[in-house]
Order: sequence, then C-alpha cells, then structure tokens
Amino acid sequence: MNILGISCFYHDSAAALVRDGEMVAGAHEERFTRRRHDPDFPSRAVEYCLGEAGIGIDDVDYVAFYDKPFVKFERILTTYIATFPRSLPSFTKSMPVWLKEKLWIPNVIRQRCGYEGEVLFAEHHQSHAAAAFLPSPFEEAAILTLDGVGEWATATMGVGRGNQIELLGEIRFPHSLGLLYSAFTYYLGFKVNSAEYKVMGAAPYGKPRYAEQILKDLVDLREDGSFKLNMKYFAYDYGLTMTNQKFADLFGRPRRSPESEMEEFHWDMAASIQAVTEEAVLRMVRDLHRRTGQRNLCMAGGVALNCVANGRIVREGPFDELWVQPAAGDAGSALGAALFIHNCVLGNPRSWKMDHAYWGPSYSDEEIRSFLDESGLPYRTYSREEMLRETARLMNEEQAVVGWFQGRMEWGPRSLGSRSILADARNEENWKRVNLKIKFRESFRPFAPACLAEKASDWFDIDRESPYMLLVCQVREGRSIPAVTHVDGSARLQTVTRESHPEFHDLIQAFDEQSGCPVIINTSFNVRGEPIVCSPQDAYLCFMRTNMDVLVLGNQILRKADQPELREDIDWRELYALD
Repeated sequence: MNILGISCFYHDSAAALVRDGEMVAGAHEERFTRRRHDPDFPSRAVEYCLGEAGIGIDDVDYVAFYDKPFVKFERILTTYIATFPRSLPSFTKSMPVWLKEKLWIPNVIRQRCGYEGEVLFAEHHQSHAAAAFLPSPFEEAAILTLDGVGEWATATMGVGRGNQIELLGEIRFPHSLGLLYSAFTYYLGFKVNSAEYKVMGAAPYGKPRYAEQILKDLVDLREDGSFKLNMKYFAYDYGLTMTNQKFADLFGRPRRSPESEMEEFHWDMAASIQAVTEEAVLRMVRDLHRRTGQRNLCMAGGVALNCVANGRIVREGPFDELWVQPAAGDAGSALGAALFIHNCVLGNPRSWKMDHAYWGPSYSDEEIRSFLDESGLPYRTYSREEMLRETARLMNEEQAVVGWFQGRMEWGPRSLGSRSILADARNEENWKRVNLKIKFRESFRPFAPACLAEKASDWFDIDRESPYMLLVCQVREGRSIPAVTHVDGSARLQTVTRESHPEFHDLIQAFDEQSGCPVIINTSFNVRGEPIVCSPQDAYLCFMRTNMDVLVLGNQILRKADQPELREDIDWRELYALD
C-alpha cells in the first residue's frame, strides 16, 4: 500500500511517501525550486517521492493531506467577522487565494498530479501528533504538539498507544505559544515563519529583564501550562502584522528595523521571550506527565524546534525519554498525515521506526562526474578512504572550510552531514569566517557541533544521543571548541553514528585520528536566504559564490583555487539536468 502525504500552501511545503507503513522518501519543495520556505503545491517533491519509490501516480492508494481546509476557513472567517472592520485589509488580501485554490484540495491534487483516487484529510495537529509518535521508538508515549495555529488548535496534549493516538486537550487560537514567539520575532525585526531560530540564538546575549512584564501584561500563564494572551497588544488575528502600536508602547521602543544594529534592549527582549517560552513548555510537560503517567514524550510542531527548551525538558522534565520529529514543522506533517491514515484510520499495526533523517535525493559518483566533466570543471577522484583522509587533512592542517555533499538529502530543516558546510571547531576564527564570509549571516549566530556519538559524553554534558540537532547542552569544562560554543557555554549538539551516516561518521573519525578532536562545525550547505542545496549543481554554485575552500562531491574533491571564474550568465541548473 502506497500513501502519499502532502503539506502545502502556508510555508515549507513538502511531500512524503509511505509504503506499507514505512517511509520511502520525503523532501521539501524549496530544495527543488530554490525558493526558501516555498509554500506552493509540492509538485517537484511529489515527483521525486514517486520516482524514488519506482511507482507512478496510479500506484498510489491514498493521498493524505495534512489539515482540513474547510475547518481552517471557518476559523479565518469567524476571526475576520469578530475583528471587523480592522480585519478588512487582511480579508481582501487572503480571500482570493482561498476561493481559488486552498479550499479545493482534491481538485488541485488531481490537476497537479493527475491523481484520480481518494484524498483523505487529517486535522493539522493530528498530523503533527502522528509525525511525533508513530515513527518514534516508543510503544506508548505522551504527545505534545506546539505551533502557530492549525485549524483552531495551537497546541495539543495527548497519548499514543500502539497504532492509536488520543488527544486529551488543546489550546485554541488566538492563544498560541508559537504566535507569541513569532510576534517577538517580528518586533525584533526578523522574518516570521523563517527566523524564529535567530531569536533563540540571540537570547544568550541578553538578560530576561522583561520576562515578568510579558507574564504580567501579555500572557496569563497558569500552573498547568495553559495560557491566554492579552490580544489588545497583537494584530495577527486581524491585520497584516504580528503586533500593533500598543505592543511597542508597552516596551517603550518601536519595532527594530530589519538589518539595523542589535542593541542591549533587543538582546534582553530575545532572552525574555525565550525564558517565558521555556517556562510555558516546562509547565505543559509536567502537567502532561501528571495526566498520562507516561515515561516517554514525543513532540512536533514548530515550537518543538526550540532546542534550548528541549534541552531543559531533558534535564528538568519528568519524562525519562524525549523524541522529537526531525521535521517538526509543517513539512513533517506530510509524513504525519500519511502515517495517520495508514495506522490510525486504516488500523494497520506500526512496523517502522525512524532512525535517521536522510530521505531525499542522492547522486552517484557517475552522475557527479558527468556533471563536472560536461561543465569542464577541474576535480580529482579519490577512493572512499582516501577522500575521507584528505578531507580531514584539509580541515585539520590547512584549516579549510569544506562544502560536503554525500548520500541522500536531509528531511527537516537541519543539515545533518549530507548537505553540510564543515570546518575545524577548535579554531575560533572559523566562527566569524563561516558566518560572515561564507554564510553571509549575522555574526551572533552560533554553529552546531557534530560529534562522534561514542565520544559525545566526554565533550558535552549529555547522557543520550542527539542525532537531529534538537537538544542544547553545555560543553564540558576544559574542552576547547570555541567555534561551536555559544556565549553561555552551550552547544546545539548533533551526535553521529556509523549506522545513520557512514561517510559522515568516518570523516569525523578520520579528523579525530589526525587532530585528537572528535568534534567539527556542521552548518547547512546554503547561504542566507537560500534553501539547503539539493543537487551537485546547487552545491557547486554555492561553493563558487562563497569563500569556501574545498568542495567534496561524493568521492570527488574540488579546490577553489583550481576552478575557473564563475560565469553567472550561464544557467547552471539547465546546463546539465540530472534525472
């Protein structure tokens, strides 16, 4: 049985294919279209998933959509009516796309994919809950989903047993922890639904001076984690912005202009909303444990990507184990919807556990060399072992920054060793160099360390694996890895096993053998404002447009100094189209 899951039309559109209850392929549409957070129908991702499975659209038994558009439309209309006439500009902007496309999902799927079968719908937070629990390693677990908003729910609490999910309670729009965090993201001059992680990265530079004011004036947070927002300070329920003038007046400062200098006030504001978010999540977690009595917790939704809060759940929460869906945002709900139909609706037993996040396209050495040869690009091919040793040597001895392209592309927002930029974590200069000259992003942003799983506890204060960069922990005292150590001594750790990614594990092992350090910088293979690279063409373009020193494509190594000048008048994506 083939079930195709789809999420789209808001941000981070994606498709995932499940065959007999096991994931076969999954990808974000942005990786193919090169449009960051692409919200459009995921035609390219669907095409990839079908091709990876070796089937056509006629072989798909069900298409599962990740939310219920008519219920969401009801919420939007109800909210517009309740806030009229302030809502009129937003109403007139949003209605055409709803009436043209968003309400008619079966028709859109039929037109875009040629699919004539049955389309089934899961509720938004059912999809999140399914993505959290059904691929998890647990037979039973509590479930917490947190995001901006689905249909009406903004958070759900529940429990999963076997192949069934029971949602016990929810928090409803307009009261939303995700939208509260996004409101501060907007107020701090960052892009909503894109740059919330910048607020998280900025928080350690400030002090939570405004946390009490947030809890006094903006959020009525109860002991069980339930809350209500004081909506007189927000505009997202009726307008085209997240906050209004009353919000700015409350804190005595206007919204920060994007790209302007961050001042002490802004650092403190980031620290304050992060502290409030962590407190709310911890209260929810404790109450969920009290209500369910479960030992294990599964999480999904955009707020579940707040790895600082996740780290506190591990250290301070009552649960023994935590599992977070690596594609915790809406993209992962494509998988959740497909699994929800297979397990919960059709009643099939669970037969699969997600133990890695590499579900996207891969390219063989033959395909890579064909692209390089046809493009006239100089490179050298090595054996696998030679490639690993040489790449490790370049990072260790020459302090090279390496573009690393291996195996299947990652599922979720993090680069986990398939489409990564790598460098020596011991060299503090690499932090600024990679941020400013390669990624072209804000200098305050931290980098994640990738560490051999078997040595992680020697270098970090952690007692478990963290394969998806979803836990923050402290760097152990005396371990000098300044390029990945945040200002508060923390790090967003990725632990790497040989079973999950042999090439990446063996590269770090080779670096450890040469340097005595089993930790390297791992950041996403892209520049600011662009999606993570997908194809060899994408990787080469990113390599040439930045100050990276070396590009490793499979077993091929390219040095920047050997490359011809990049001709921007060439359409490199069309020059050599890979199947």
